[in-house]
Amino acid sequence: MKLIKNLLSNRKLVWSLSKNDFKTKYAGSYLGIVWAFVQPVITILVYWFVFQVGFRSTQPAQYPYVLVLVSGIIPWFFFADALNGGSNSLLEYNYLVKKIVFNIDILPVIKVLSAMFVHVFFVVFTLILTACYGYYPTLYTLQIIYYSFCTFVFVLGLSYLTSSITVFFRDITQIISIFLQVGIWLTPIMWDIAIIPTHFRWIFKINPIYYVVNGYREAILIGKGFWSNPMWTLYFWVFTIAMFIIGSSVFKKLKVHFADVL
Repeated sequence: MKLIKNLLSNRKLVWSLSKNDFKTKYAGSYLGIVWAFVQPVITILVYWFVFQVGFRSTQPAQYPYVLVLVSGIIPWFFFADALNGGSNSLLEYNYLVKKIVFNIDILPVIKVLSAMFVHVFFVVFTLILTACYGYYPTLYTLQIIYYSFCTFVFVLGLSYLTSSITVFFRDITQIISIFLQVGIWLTPIMWDIAIIPTHFRWIFKINPIYYVVNGYREAILIGKGFWSNPMWTLYFWVFTIAMFIIGSSVFKKLKVHFADVL
């Protein structure tokens, strides 16, 4: 609770630094922040071509495959970008960590919020794309705000843990990259979980990101409320709150050593 109060009291500084982080990330390149959107769009096109055109995969239910793919992959992009940025936040802003008067608790938040800017663009892009196919926004679509908040809290707690460990064990960034490369395939994003035998599906569903990915699809395409899955909602928040407590506790315990190591 002390950490949350601290973040709220510095919300103006966090917002200002997050916008600056987003702008400076691609400073110096000719296209600037356009690169933040080009790579995800190309990735989506490649996956669509491979699975829909190349493998001629069947479409889940009555929805076009491209909509199923996009609605599931945009929360993953947000998660992956935020986790990568948050994990390296202390290394990237090491000059601020060494300042005694600076509140380093806000650094992981800055990177997660910076990733949120790109995420908002792709949410709008997805809604326009689904509308082009005849699936218009409904009241259920507003749940995107809820599921974005779910992702934000989960990845922030995870970032507090990984960023504090990265200071002492730099190889964690490579481990995270491998985890993300494998994780995107273990999460039902490009494929339908219905192909998995019923008694094995829980193995994939215990992945917290599955709750978010499935939630985005239900909000954008299916029109189903998160309250329809009370047990999985409860599981997600218990897991997320536990991760946030663990991550913030480790961060608090180790931060007195950050400046010395960096």
